[in-house]
Amino acid sequence: MAPLIPIALQLASMAPTVMRYFGAGEPAASVVDRVVQVAQQVTGAATPAQAVQQLQADPALVLQYQQRLIEIDGELERAYLNDRADARRRDVALAQAGMRNRRADLMVVMDVVGLVACLGVLALYRDKMPAEVVTLLSTIAGIFGLCLRDAHQFEFGSSRGSKEKDQLLAQINPAGIKE
Repeated sequence: MAPLIPIALQLASMAPTVMRYFGAGEPAASVVDRVVQVAQQVTGAATPAQAVQQLQADPALVLQYQQRLIEIDGELERAYLNDRADARRRDVALAQAGMRNRRADLMVVMDVVGLVACLGVLALYRDKMPAEVVTLLSTIAGIFGLCLRDAHQFEFGSSRGSKEKDQLLAQINPAGIKE
Protein backbone atom coordinates (compact mmCIF):
# COMPACT_ATOMS: atom_id res chain seq x y z
CA MET A 1 0.00 0.00 0.00
CA ALA A 2 2.88 2.40 0.75
CA PRO A 3 3.82 2.96 -2.92
CA LEU A 4 0.25 4.11 -3.66
CA ILE A 5 0.35 6.98 -1.17
CA PRO A 6 2.51 9.32 -3.30
CA ILE A 7 0.38 8.49 -6.33
CA ALA A 8 -2.83 9.09 -4.37
CA LEU A 9 -1.48 12.46 -3.23
CA GLN A 10 -0.74 13.41 -6.84
CA LEU A 11 -4.26 12.33 -7.80
CA ALA A 12 -5.76 14.21 -4.87
CA SER A 13 -3.99 17.37 -6.04
CA MET A 14 -6.18 17.12 -9.15
CA ALA A 15 -9.30 16.75 -6.97
CA PRO A 16 -8.39 18.27 -3.58
CA THR A 17 -11.80 17.67 -2.01
CA VAL A 18 -10.93 14.00 -1.42
CA MET A 19 -8.05 14.93 0.89
CA ARG A 20 -10.48 15.43 3.77
CA TYR A 21 -11.26 11.70 3.71
CA PHE A 22 -7.68 10.51 3.98
CA GLY A 23 -7.67 9.10 7.48
CA ALA A 24 -11.28 9.99 8.33
CA GLY A 25 -14.37 7.80 8.50
CA GLU A 26 -13.05 5.11 6.24
CA PRO A 27 -9.56 3.76 6.72
CA ALA A 28 -7.07 5.88 4.79
CA ALA A 29 -5.92 2.83 2.82
CA SER A 30 -9.42 2.27 1.51
CA VAL A 31 -9.75 5.89 0.39
CA VAL A 32 -6.33 5.74 -1.30
CA ASP A 33 -7.33 2.56 -3.10
CA ARG A 34 -10.60 4.09 -4.29
CA VAL A 35 -8.95 7.28 -5.53
CA VAL A 36 -6.39 5.26 -7.47
CA GLN A 37 -9.03 2.87 -8.86
CA VAL A 38 -11.14 5.77 -10.10
CA ALA A 39 -8.13 7.29 -11.84
CA GLN A 40 -7.35 3.99 -13.54
CA GLN A 41 -10.97 3.48 -14.58
CA VAL A 42 -11.26 6.98 -16.04
CA THR A 43 -7.97 6.78 -17.94
CA GLY A 44 -8.05 3.07 -18.79
CA ALA A 45 -4.46 2.88 -17.52
CA ALA A 46 -2.97 -0.42 -16.42
CA THR A 47 -1.00 1.07 -13.51
CA PRO A 48 -1.56 3.95 -11.09
CA ALA A 49 1.57 5.72 -12.37
CA GLN A 50 0.26 5.58 -15.95
CA ALA A 51 -3.06 6.99 -14.75
CA VAL A 52 -1.27 9.96 -13.18
CA GLN A 53 0.70 10.59 -16.38
CA GLN A 54 -2.44 10.48 -18.52
CA LEU A 55 -4.33 12.80 -16.19
CA GLN A 56 -1.44 15.26 -16.13
CA ALA A 57 -1.40 15.29 -19.93
CA ASP A 58 -5.14 15.64 -20.57
CA PRO A 59 -7.37 18.22 -18.83
CA ALA A 60 -10.49 16.51 -20.23
CA LEU A 61 -9.55 13.34 -18.34
CA VAL A 62 -8.99 15.38 -15.18
CA LEU A 63 -12.54 16.73 -15.53
CA GLN A 64 -13.92 13.18 -15.93
CA TYR A 65 -11.85 12.09 -12.91
CA GLN A 66 -13.20 14.95 -10.80
CA GLN A 67 -16.78 14.19 -11.85
CA ARG A 68 -16.39 10.54 -10.91
CA LEU A 69 -14.96 11.49 -7.53
CA ILE A 70 -17.94 13.80 -6.97
CA GLU A 71 -20.21 10.83 -7.65
CA ILE A 72 -18.51 8.71 -4.99
CA ASP A 73 -18.15 11.67 -2.62
CA GLY A 74 -21.53 10.81 -1.10
CA GLU A 75 -20.29 7.34 -0.18
CA LEU A 76 -17.18 8.76 1.45
CA GLU A 77 -19.22 11.41 3.27
CA ARG A 78 -21.63 8.77 4.62
CA ALA A 79 -18.69 6.73 5.91
CA TYR A 80 -17.27 9.83 7.59
CA LEU A 81 -20.62 10.73 9.18
CA ASN A 82 -21.22 7.13 10.29
CA ASP A 83 -17.87 7.19 12.06
CA ARG A 84 -18.81 10.37 13.93
CA ALA A 85 -22.34 9.12 14.63
CA ASP A 86 -20.97 5.95 16.21
CA ALA A 87 -18.76 7.99 18.52
CA ARG A 88 -21.68 10.24 19.48
CA ARG A 89 -23.89 7.19 20.13
CA ARG A 90 -21.16 5.80 22.38
CA ASP A 91 -21.07 9.05 24.35
CA VAL A 92 -24.87 9.06 24.70
CA ALA A 93 -24.83 5.44 25.90
CA LEU A 94 -22.14 6.26 28.45
CA ALA A 95 -24.13 9.25 29.72
CA GLN A 96 -27.31 7.16 29.98
CA ALA A 97 -25.38 4.59 32.01
CA GLY A 98 -24.23 7.34 34.38
CA MET A 99 -20.65 7.20 33.14
CA ARG A 100 -18.35 9.75 31.58
CA ASN A 101 -16.06 9.45 28.61
CA ARG A 102 -12.91 10.04 30.65
CA ARG A 103 -10.65 9.41 27.67
CA ALA A 104 -12.26 12.24 25.69
CA ASP A 105 -12.18 14.52 28.74
CA LEU A 106 -8.49 13.77 29.25
CA MET A 107 -7.75 14.43 25.58
CA VAL A 108 -9.38 17.87 25.76
CA VAL A 109 -7.57 18.73 29.00
CA MET A 110 -4.24 17.68 27.47
CA ASP A 111 -4.97 19.78 24.37
CA VAL A 112 -5.58 22.81 26.61
CA VAL A 113 -2.42 22.12 28.62
CA GLY A 114 -0.37 21.71 25.43
CA LEU A 115 -1.77 24.89 23.90
CA VAL A 116 -1.23 26.95 27.06
CA ALA A 117 2.29 25.54 27.47
CA CYS A 118 3.25 26.40 23.89
CA LEU A 119 1.78 29.88 24.14
CA GLY A 120 3.42 30.43 27.54
CA VAL A 121 6.85 29.42 26.26
CA LEU A 122 6.39 31.63 23.22
CA ALA A 123 5.31 34.59 25.34
CA LEU A 124 8.13 34.24 27.87
CA TYR A 125 11.07 33.05 25.78
CA ARG A 126 10.39 34.10 22.20
CA ASP A 127 13.28 36.57 22.10
CA LYS A 128 15.72 33.97 23.46
CA MET A 129 14.84 31.19 20.97
CA PRO A 130 15.97 30.70 17.39
CA ALA A 131 13.35 31.50 14.75
CA GLU A 132 13.08 27.81 13.85
CA VAL A 133 12.03 26.91 17.40
CA VAL A 134 9.48 29.73 17.46
CA THR A 135 8.06 28.46 14.18
CA LEU A 136 7.93 24.89 15.48
CA LEU A 137 6.21 25.90 18.72
CA SER A 138 3.74 28.06 16.81
CA THR A 139 2.92 25.10 14.58
CA ILE A 140 2.46 22.82 17.57
CA ALA A 141 0.22 25.42 19.25
CA GLY A 142 -1.84 25.54 16.05
CA ILE A 143 -2.22 21.77 16.11
CA PHE A 144 -3.45 21.85 19.71
CA GLY A 145 -5.88 24.61 18.71
CA LEU A 146 -7.18 22.47 15.85
CA CYS A 147 -7.66 19.56 18.24
CA LEU A 148 -9.78 21.79 20.47
CA ARG A 149 -11.76 22.95 17.45
CA ASP A 150 -12.41 19.34 16.47
CA ALA A 151 -13.60 18.54 19.99
CA HIS A 152 -16.03 21.48 19.85
CA GLN A 153 -17.25 20.40 16.42
CA PHE A 154 -17.83 16.89 17.71
CA GLU A 155 -19.77 18.10 20.74
CA PHE A 156 -21.75 20.95 19.22
CA GLY A 157 -21.82 20.33 15.46
CA SER A 158 -19.35 21.86 13.10
CA SER A 159 -20.91 24.56 11.00
CA ARG A 160 -23.58 25.71 8.63
CA GLY A 161 -21.84 23.56 6.03
CA SER A 162 -22.34 20.54 8.27
CA LYS A 163 -26.05 21.27 8.49
CA GLU A 164 -26.16 21.56 4.71
CA LYS A 165 -24.43 18.17 4.44
CA ASP A 166 -26.98 16.69 6.83
CA GLN A 167 -29.82 18.07 4.73
CA LEU A 168 -28.23 16.79 1.51
CA LEU A 169 -27.71 13.33 3.00
CA ALA A 170 -31.31 13.30 4.22
CA GLN A 171 -32.42 14.02 0.66
CA ILE A 172 -30.16 11.30 -0.71
CA ASN A 173 -31.13 8.79 1.97
CA PRO A 174 -34.50 9.81 3.51
CA ALA A 175 -34.59 6.76 5.80
CA GLY A 176 -31.42 7.94 7.56
CA ILE A 177 -27.88 6.70 7.58
CA LYS A 178 -27.70 2.95 8.03
CA GLU A 179 -25.26 1.45 10.48
